[in-house]
Amino acid sequence: MAVDKKKLPEEYYGRGRPRADFRQVINAIFYLEKTGCQWRMLPKEFPHWRTVYGWFARWRDDGTWERMHDELVESVRRKAGRTPKPTVGIIDSHSVKTTAVAGSRGYDGGKKINGRKRHIVVDTLGLIWSLAVTPANESEEGGAAPVLSMLRDKVKKLTKVYPESAYKRNHLPRFIRKTLGIQIEILRKIAKQFEVLPKRWIVERTIAWLNHDRRLSKHYEQLTTSSESMIYIGMTRRMLARLN
Repeated sequence: MAVDKKKLPEEYYGRGRPRADFRQVINAIFYLEKTGCQWRMLPKEFPHWRTVYGWFARWRDDGTWERMHDELVESVRRKAGRTPKPTVGIIDSHSVKTTAVAGSRGYDGGKKINGRKRHIVVDTLGLIWSLAVTPANESEEGGAAPVLSMLRDKVKKLTKVYPESAYKRNHLPRFIRKTLGIQIEILRKIAKQFEVLPKRWIVERTIAWLNHDRRLSKHYEQLTTSSESMIYIGMTRRMLARLN
């Protein structure tokens, strides 16, 4: 039964639990992403773990983490003397094992990994502009189409993307050029021995950044959207440190 507030005494107005300190909530999420602890194992100095997880899930579902990340990417580029949005991207994917938690997963026969695959597009500074998390059995060309479509929505002036040779299958470069107007330039090895390909090392460095965070060293999240949010959180923490 609804309560008529007009019949309540004046001292009842404004009652309720005070809102959590957002700075402490974000610090707790940064701590969890970096150290890899469980939600219930958050130190007592932070707000209650249910409060922290509740805000994490709310900002995950309404896209706050992605919007916050995208704003910081442009700020970092301005500080580096670049234009806010890039004209060139580098795309790659890497498979990461999952834990015993439920959720979508697959087997990557090439890497011999049972887990999920991260598809990312970065700029020449190594900053992520588009990402997607799929089961590990998703092919490179299968994951490239959605991340490049999302990238086109964010960056209208993008002209060229550098992938590895695995992205030339199933006429993907022709499809991307016709549908999105983005030129795909495949970088190939000339010699059989190890060599550093131009621009390819940039996306490999970004992948190494992600693997340095314990929460991202494996997929602990049940939802792929949570895994994507954790990647945005990890990059957000790094960009804040760079801006400071």
